[in-house]
Amino acid sequence: MESHTLRVVIIGAGHAGGSVAGFLRQYGFQGPITLIGDEPIAPYQRPPLSKAWLKGEADADSLQLKEPDWWADNGCDLRVARSVTAIDRTTRTVVTGRESVPYDALVIATGARARRIDMAGADLDGVLFLRTAADAEALKPRLGPGRRLAVIGGGYVGLEAAASATAMGGSAVVLEREPRVLARVASEPLSDFYQAAHRRRGVEILTRTSVTRLEGDGSVATVVLADGQRVACDTVLVGVGAIANTDLAEAAGLDCRDGVIVDAAARASDPSIWAVGDVTRRPGGLFGGDIRFESVPNALEQAKQAAAAIAGRDQPPTEVPWFWSDQFDLKLQMAGLARDTDRLIVRGDPDSERFAVFHLKGELIRCVEAVNAPPEFMAGRLLIGKQTPVDATRLADPAVSMKAVTL
Repeated sequence: MESHTLRVVIIGAGHAGGSVAGFLRQYGFQGPITLIGDEPIAPYQRPPLSKAWLKGEADADSLQLKEPDWWADNGCDLRVARSVTAIDRTTRTVVTGRESVPYDALVIATGARARRIDMAGADLDGVLFLRTAADAEALKPRLGPGRRLAVIGGGYVGLEAAASATAMGGSAVVLEREPRVLARVASEPLSDFYQAAHRRRGVEILTRTSVTRLEGDGSVATVVLADGQRVACDTVLVGVGAIANTDLAEAAGLDCRDGVIVDAAARASDPSIWAVGDVTRRPGGLFGGDIRFESVPNALEQAKQAAAAIAGRDQPPTEVPWFWSDQFDLKLQMAGLARDTDRLIVRGDPDSERFAVFHLKGELIRCVEAVNAPPEFMAGRLLIGKQTPVDATRLADPAVSMKAVTL
């Protein structure tokens, strides 16, 4: 079948799914596209939810992935507030409500859901999560002067929300069971920096602590810790990770392992099905193995890969994984993965709030974590991708230009 006559169905109308539709049209694909999402709104950007949205610096219109008329004008049948209940690979249809929608090419972009907590009080009013626009809208009015937010989990979203709550005149306490925040996703120097930076700005951070229960008369008012300490609050934000939404893929018999397993073109184990974004586990490329990388750049890269394959175009070049986080006036930019490394180099002074941490294996940079340091991030990302050897002594000296650190 000619690519321009394929019927494309995309399950999941988030950033990843909406981007697949956009890239298909950008690549000249002319076939029908049906985009099905369970949220009641058109595809939108998620990163501002924990930052600009909470602080009132962004609204629903500014978060939209496309202009409202774009979908109809470009022949995309956008169906919101619809849940897909099954994928039938034999008949190549997806079931939504009482309707079966046929496809020639299917894209799974179902994302991930917030990991829940199982403890007394978890169902109290004011115990919230932050994955969707509806979640952010529920949290926003609970922040501000005189209000106290307790965050369970010291990951990026939790720290961003704590920063937003503090910037809005309220207070925040972060409760992390590991010895440091960002323990799973950042180096120790970076964790130490963010703990100190948040504390300087008024955020309370308690590490090596476990939450045993939540208390309140209908609405949460206290977080009880394992050591008996009681933390007063008005709202609890649970940020203990996310679970890939693989239920549909697994039921359809696709290969899954903490994510839908895809190849370098975002194709799943069925040649007519692709998967993109947070729901996937993809090849690690330069870094070996495979990864489930939860980030907008990853979603966009895989959206390009799937769209190119469906449209019959050459695959785009593989990108170095990257990520960013905005907390207060601190912009973190990371590139690469800290896998199989043998040393760390800190370039610059963390106390100045402008520095970078480089993870090396031998003379090769494998990962860079840059705070308010765009030149280090951009050069580091380029050097990782090109596998260019560097001189560690020059790399560690911020007086030496990043253009002069190579061997």
